[in-house]
Amino acid sequence: MSKSKVKKMLFILSKATIENVYAGFVMANGARMEGIEAEIFFTFFGLEAIQKKKLNGLHVATVGNPAMHIPTMVGGLPGMEALATKMMKKEMEKLDMPPVDEFLEILSASGVKLWACKLAVDMFHLKEEDFIEDLDGILTIGDFYNQADMEGTQIIFI
Repeated sequence: MSKSKVKKMLFILSKATIENVYAGFVMANGARMEGIEAEIFFTFFGLEAIQKKKLNGLHVATVGNPAMHIPTMVGGLPGMEALATKMMKKEMEKLDMPPVDEFLEILSASGVKLWACKLAVDMFHLKEEDFIEDLDGILTIGDFYNQADMEGTQIIFI
């Protein structure tokens, strides 16, 4: 029984919290660094990560996030989300993590394909000009699944 090497990674990004966006970006970037094809499909609220007006204002989710180790009532207090976001951005800067807009440019330049979900684009009444220049297009989920047409392809939902 032979093992096939991973040849292509497809990421579905459905939330635009900083922790989800950077998880997807880091994994896609890591795939490219290993010579693996990578594509990201932004759907529902994940579309905010590629909207010109929203991408640099993403936040950390403090409510309903058990990994924050903050009680829900405390996480919902005014200013908690902003504080947690500021702290996380400060830590990411220490690691030389680029801001979202720069990271998208790096991903695109490295060959990562960036796709917007047609259903979500229509649902939120968005237009192509709302998105970053590096967007490769707007696809249906069926079109995106067709991108998984080769052996060694993995799909990860974030």
